[in-house]
Amino acid sequence: MKVKCDYCRQMIDDGLDKCPNCGATINKNRTSAAQPKTIEELKKWYTDHNLPPEETTRFFIGKNYQEPKAFGIYQADDGDFVVYKNKANGERAIRYQGSDEEYAVNELYQRLKVEIADQKSHNQSKPSSSSGMSKPTGCCSSTVMKICGIGFAIFMVICMLVAIFDKTPSNGYYKYNGNDYYRQGSSWYSYDDDSDTWSQVDDDSFLNDSINSDTQSEYQSDDFDGSSFEDSTWYDSGTSDDSSDWDSDSFWDSDDTWDSDYDSGSSWDSGSDSSWDSGSDSGWDSDW
Repeated sequence: MKVKCDYCRQMIDDGLDKCPNCGATINKNRTSAAQPKTIEELKKWYTDHNLPPEETTRFFIGKNYQEPKAFGIYQADDGDFVVYKNKANGERAIRYQGSDEEYAVNELYQRLKVEIADQKSHNQSKPSSSSGMSKPTGCCSSTVMKICGIGFAIFMVICMLVAIFDKTPSNGYYKYNGNDYYRQGSSWYSYDDDSDTWSQVDDDSFLNDSINSDTQSEYQSDDFDGSSFEDSTWYDSGTSDDSSDWDSDSFWDSDDTWDSDYDSGSSWDSGSDSSWDSGSDSGWDSDW
């Protein structure tokens, strides 16, 4: 697996003590000790954080679940790790497919933490059943309802516009006009058969114009015969951060270990599975 040097920003082999490019010492305690790196560790993390059953949360870890409205991760027969989302209409969107298990697990782990936060926020916003609270009446109640209705309408219009104009394809391999490409973030990379290497596409406007979220299934490829992009110097596994944005005081303690408070807000403490509502979320129509 490749990691990024915090100093010169070059991709290097994981496990090295010093960067071969700039000589900097490699920080090996960068990721959270509590953060899962394998599918089995993610299963344990799920259980340890008291989350409801997978049929309630719709997160299927280690399973190639086929029904609509589901997030999941599994290892395919060819060894690749696949992170997916099944939309409300049953269509599957592939978030990641490749040989990097840690990267794949992190993709679903981050999405699961977002979902937990959203569910907690949803529960906190529910009206209180306390007898000491009274409902607004008369014109006050009517005005509040109108404001809420207008706000909801504006929100729905924004969601519709995002869905219409966001044509960004997902990361992964693509075949276009007989050539092999890999999309990572906002960049495209092309494969050279003669040198068996990958290089960044300087002018990728033709790819962005031709391959988008509506047509990605037409060009997306599940396999690749040459050297994998994950083994190239361009590949970013997502396990390193830009040192210019790194706030050491917020995440690290005095002996360079991860602050356990980072993970403390992810436990599900409601005690009732019924309070987790994943069925009515309009986000099931998006790719992720």
